[in-house]
Amino acid sequence: MAPSATSTPSTPVPKDSFVIPLIDFQPLLSSSPTQKISTSHAILDAFRTSGFLYLINHPIPVSTVANIFAHSARFFARPQSQKDSLSWTTPSSNRGYVTQGREKVTQLGSKEDVEALRKGNPDLKESMEIGREGEEGFPNQWPDGMDEEGREFKSVMQEFFLQCKEVHVLVMRAIALGMGLDEYFFDEYTKVGDNTLRLLHYPAVSKKVFESNKGQVRAGEHSDYGSITLLFQDMRGGLQVQSLEGGYVDATPIDGTVVVNAGDLLARWSNDLIRSTKHRVVEPPLRKEDTGEEYPARYSIAYFCNPDFDKWIEALPGTCEEGEKKYEGINSGDYLVQRLSATF
Repeated sequence: MAPSATSTPSTPVPKDSFVIPLIDFQPLLSSSPTQKISTSHAILDAFRTSGFLYLINHPIPVSTVANIFAHSARFFARPQSQKDSLSWTTPSSNRGYVTQGREKVTQLGSKEDVEALRKGNPDLKESMEIGREGEEGFPNQWPDGMDEEGREFKSVMQEFFLQCKEVHVLVMRAIALGMGLDEYFFDEYTKVGDNTLRLLHYPAVSKKVFESNKGQVRAGEHSDYGSITLLFQDMRGGLQVQSLEGGYVDATPIDGTVVVNAGDLLARWSNDLIRSTKHRVVEPPLRKEDTGEEYPARYSIAYFCNPDFDKWIEALPGTCEEGEKKYEGINSGDYLVQRLSATF
């Protein structure tokens, strides 16, 4: 799918009338209120329609993202025993290494249903989950005690976590302006940064895996849990987004962009004004050079953004009339733990 190259959606995808807009981030950093508000409306409109958008000219340098991908690849190339020593433990902590096949992302709600799906169509990925530093009782699982590369990994990931947090704050300010709220309405919900940086590796896989099991995917159909997600892709492709008609369209990688999508908690918070859209990672598109028996590895970097875990979330001002609130209020941290508990 080719996204539009303007600040607002233009040409729809012919088969599904669905578009993921490409939006210039730079006006959000401008001193011009007109430019900032115009871009904010474009972002909100994307979240209300497709639930996804590409941001270009965002504040994180391309060189920084490339460095994060390089460190991620070196981490996943470590011996399995080293990675396993940093294993993920609990939904409350949500930190550490997750081996291939352990997590099954899905919309299913019961652990029994998820386990059955995991056995038949396991996700073909491994990940490293990194939370904010300094949360009592929940330390990050760093490889800094292993070698110099491990120490550098810790340093660059800590810095990148904070850079992504800044983008999170700016996007939430844009959403506030688009909704007619005070620009800084969400700042009190993003002070601490109870977010998760997830490094993802989809190992090289035989083409026969997909040929023999038509239901096989690299990551199953799901929506994200929190407020927004920042996703940095490599150029392999495979990410697909569900259209309004129910079909799936490719979210083609675009150099220098970050894909941003709304999550379930933001949809709930907005009384479904904002759309949390299902997506998946499938067999990548064939390329001329893909003449061998397997698809190369794919890497991505996701930064899952949440309201701070001590915050109470209920319908935002202006999203519903009295008596029309769709959801009861809920604590942000409790909500995330509930959702994570079903998939691990």
